[in-house]
Amino acid sequence: MSTFVAVDWSGARDHAEAAIWLAEVRDGRPVRLESGRRREEVTAELLRVAERDPEVVVGLDFAFGFPAWFSRSLGAARGPELWAIVAREGERWLSACPDPFWGRPGRRRPELEAHFRKSELEVSSIGGIAPKSAFQIGGAGAVGTGSIRGMPELLRLRKAGFSIWPFDPPDRPVALEIYPRLLTGPVVKSDPRARAEWVDRHHPELPERMRDVMTASEDAFDAAASALSMWSCRDRLATLRIVDDPVVRLEGAIWEPFPRE
Repeated sequence: MSTFVAVDWSGARDHAEAAIWLAEVRDGRPVRLESGRRREEVTAELLRVAERDPEVVVGLDFAFGFPAWFSRSLGAARGPELWAIVAREGERWLSACPDPFWGRPGRRRPELEAHFRKSELEVSSIGGIAPKSAFQIGGAGAVGTGSIRGMPELLRLRKAGFSIWPFDPPDRPVALEIYPRLLTGPVVKSDPRARAEWVDRHHPELPERMRDVMTASEDAFDAAASALSMWSCRDRLATLRIVDDPVVRLEGAIWEPFPRE
């Protein structure tokens, strides 16, 4: 494997291209870090990368599923079945914010069978910060909007030949769910100085121009740091395994760069 791409996603309805960043590392060398593409354009670009390098590994920063109970209530038994439902219903959910979704004005966090997926509960907090529920579609740190607007893109990637791990065997090209905090470790990403210190500590070899772009915003930092960390963990990515757990094959899972202790 020589090409690793990480995408810092956005659920914004308008002007998402300003917040979506794509970083590519090839043979250990960062070759680009850029924004300016809408969601469907990012998918098209990933397909172009896969044409050039069919072994590409892509990390996408949004939840690939919901807690199993909710997906089953919709009639979905596997991830791709859920994504098709999300493609049909997702915008209505975002507009009306029906239960179990919350976070919009007047929509408080409801009592639910479970707010989190198995994988989210198993991921250790980093600096006191843990993954948030994909049911949250408004308010600080909401990840649900980006996930709802991301899952239909998984269908397009899969139809075009991508394996979507852990729903599919980890053939190449492959896309998987990343959680940037697992790839960066503790860092105050809102602080430009902290971002710069992280780069100087972990990747002092970066060209000045790449370093400047990477440290200019949290979104650019997440994309670049994730792609660089995926390259560093390439041996672990090479050992991705087929997942048999039916819950994980319905909910998806955050890829963990390091073995659990």
